[in-house]
This record gives sequence, structure tokens and C-alpha cells, in this order.
Amino acid sequence: MAETVEIRWHGRGGQGTVTAAKVLADACLSGGRYVQAFPEYGPERSGAPLRAYNRISDKELRMHCPVLHPNLVVIADATLLEAVNITEGSKDSTLFLVNTAKEPSEIRAKLKLPEVNKVYTVDATKIAMDCFGRALPNSSLLGAVCKITGIVTLDSLLEDVRKSFGKKFSQKIIDGNLEAARRGYEEVKEV
Repeated sequence: MAETVEIRWHGRGGQGTVTAAKVLADACLSGGRYVQAFPEYGPERSGAPLRAYNRISDKELRMHCPVLHPNLVVIADATLLEAVNITEGSKDSTLFLVNTAKEPSEIRAKLKLPEVNKVYTVDATKIAMDCFGRALPNSSLLGAVCKITGIVTLDSLLEDVRKSFGKKFSQKIIDGNLEAARRGYEEVKEV
């Protein structure tokens, strides 16, 4: 990946998309990188589309604006493929990760992406339901992001998931999220 990695997350309110961006930033910060994590939303309610962003760099970050040309676009809810312009500002080198049971080739065709763009899918919602019984795809997507970008090790990510979720949830929920992150890492598919 590039010296500075920029990620744009697309999700719906209540899916944990903003939390995922923050946990990824914490994991990268623990690894000695400079990071930013911030949401873009107004008075949205649960279920409304939103965006969140990450910037991760080995050098100090001085830019403070939305990510306009992402290296990675993460879509936490596949219904957003029809609702918003997911490919906006993408480059030939932009990676796309979609939470869906569909094959990456189906998503490539739907988004009309050139062969040069890598497309990944992971059924993050199913993994979450299996691991802790709620349709919150954030931990599974974090594992997949970790695998496809290599910006942080799986162990570092799991430690930060443990820290972040440990403040708010029972051990059963924490363990479920850790397992979801591991499975997202293992089950992500590439076209």
C-alpha cells in the first residue's frame, strides 16, 4: 500500500461503521503510525447512509478533510451499492471490500469496475450472526481490511478490538467480536 493509506467507509447508522474506523485507527496508532478516523454525517438516524474515513501514515498527517481519492472503499451494507456512488473519486489502484455473500466478480460487474481494481467480498453480517448473534458487520470487516491491506497485523487488531469493546460489553460479546474479526480475516475473497 501507499505511504499514506486513505479509506472511505460506507455504512448505515447503527451498523458500527464509525466504530470500525476508530478501532482500525487505534490499532494502527498502537503500531506506531499516524492516524485519523472521523465520520461524516448530519442528523442521521439509525439506518441512514453515512460515511466514515481513515488516514493512516508513517509520517505526520496535516490534511484534515474528507477522503476524496481512497485507496480502499469498504461497504458495510451492500444495499448502498444502489443508493450512493460508491466509486466516487476512486483510482485504478483503489481496492473495494463489500459485505455480501456474492462473489467478487458479481460486485465488479455491478460497479462496472475495470480489471485493474481489486474487489473483495466477505459475508460479514453472516459471520457476525454466527459469532455473537447480531447483524453488526464491523468486526468481520476489520479482519478483512487487515488481511487485504496489511496495514496492521491481525494480533494488533484483535488487541484493539479487545480494548475498545472491553469498555462497553460483556466478555461473551468481546469474544464473539474477536472471533468475527478472525473469520473476516480468513474468509475474505478476492476476484
